[in-house]
Amino acid sequence: MLSQILHFLLETIFGFFVFVLLARFFLQLMRAPFHNPLGQFVTALTNWLVLPARRFIPGLYGTDLSSILLAWLIEALLLFLLYLLRGGAVAGGVGALLGLFLSLGLLELVRFSLYLLIGVILIQAVISWINPYAPMAPLFNALTAPFLRPFRRLIPPIGSVDLSPLFALVVAQLLLIPLDYLARAVATLF
Repeated sequence: MLSQILHFLLETIFGFFVFVLLARFFLQLMRAPFHNPLGQFVTALTNWLVLPARRFIPGLYGTDLSSILLAWLIEALLLFLLYLLRGGAVAGGVGALLGLFLSLGLLELVRFSLYLLIGVILIQAVISWINPYAPMAPLFNALTAPFLRPFRRLIPPIGSVDLSPLFALVVAQLLLIPLDYLARAVATLF
């Protein structure tokens, strides 16, 4: 019972920070406006971790590498701690074990990014139906536009209803299936 509680707390706390760091990365990558409550929330929660890391991890072509690398390292650390919590042993192959956790952490980051995309597309679709001029609409439009644009070119609106979010959600769900299989295949190695 204690291990279940610890497992839950670790996943919740570490997962929250991974999602917030991913949100910061994607907000900056998509050049989304930060002058809104969500952008300020993400910045305030992650500045204590990202700003010191920027001294050692520079950006690359305007991409915030420190946020994504911190998210990756936190996810790998979480997987390692969960492995130890389940009774896993750290034996002689420390390098292989480190590579395994880093690989799993990368797969989890891609999976979390897809879940984040699904959530943002759903929120953007709801905002576009209820109040397309809401203060948060530009933020969600900036985050989803690059993913919806290819579908909007292929699928015209039907009766002034944009179906591109539906198709983007289907593609994101389809991408999650092989990721889950790949993560399980890698996880069986330890």
